[in-house]
Amino acid sequence: MSELPVACTLSERELAERRAGLLADLRRQQQEIRWLPDGAAFRYLSESGILPALAEFIRLESQCCPFLRFRLTVEPAGGPLWLELTGPAGTREFLAAFGRG
Repeated sequence: MSELPVACTLSERELAERRAGLLADLRRQQQEIRWLPDGAAFRYLSESGILPALAEFIRLESQCCPFLRFRLTVEPAGGPLWLELTGPAGTREFLAAFGRG
């Protein structure tokens, strides 16, 4: 299987709507970013009720960014939630540029 291109398929309008809605909400609640060689990990507090929003984010982003690999970790005993986004070469740079937009 060939690698998928590191690109989002949303139109500029759709991307602007996503950034103003769900992505803005997730950014406000984000506690930490850890850059990985092939992507990034984002930490959230478990008591914030963020889990449904993260699941919706994964559902939506897996449709427009099919190159991304998602891993959601819920730490035990009420610990933090970690969302890892990784992928092929160029994913880390894509996420960094996307975060600046």
